[in-house]
Amino acid sequence: MSYHLSTTVEGTFDETIEKVTAALKEKGFGVLTTIDFKKAFKEKIGKDFRPYTVLGACNPGFAYQALAEEDKLGVLLPCNILVEEIEPGKIGVSAMNPSEALASVGNPALEPMAKEVQGLIEDVINNL
Repeated sequence: MSYHLSTTVEGTFDETIEKVTAALKEKGFGVLTTIDFKKAFKEKIGKDFRPYTVLGACNPGFAYQALAEEDKLGVLLPCNILVEEIEPGKIGVSAMNPSEALASVGNPALEPMAKEVQGLIEDVINNL
C-alpha cells in the first residue's frame, strides 16, 4: 500500500482548493493550516515554484480518540492534503494514507480508526 492517496482533476488550482476544503468539511474535517510552498519559496529563498499547497485537515472526534490512545500521535497530525498544479488546468490532489502513517506507531488499537479515517479521505479524493 502507498503512503498517499492521489487523484488528478481538471480545473484551476484555486477552484480545486475550494472543492477539497468543501469535501473535507462534508466528512467532518476542518482545515487547520494552509501552507503555500510557492509563496514561501519565493519569499524565503527567492525561488519560483509551481502552485503547491498543503492543507492540514483535522477531524476533531478522531483526533481526540487517537490522542487519548497514543499521546505522542500529534506528531502525525493533522492529515495533510496536497494540492499541486501539474500543468494549467490539471491539478493533483494527494492525501496522507492514515493507515500507513499510523501503522508506524505500532499500536493495534489505532488500526480500526485509521481504516475509518482512510475511508473518509478516500471518499474525498475519489469524489472530487
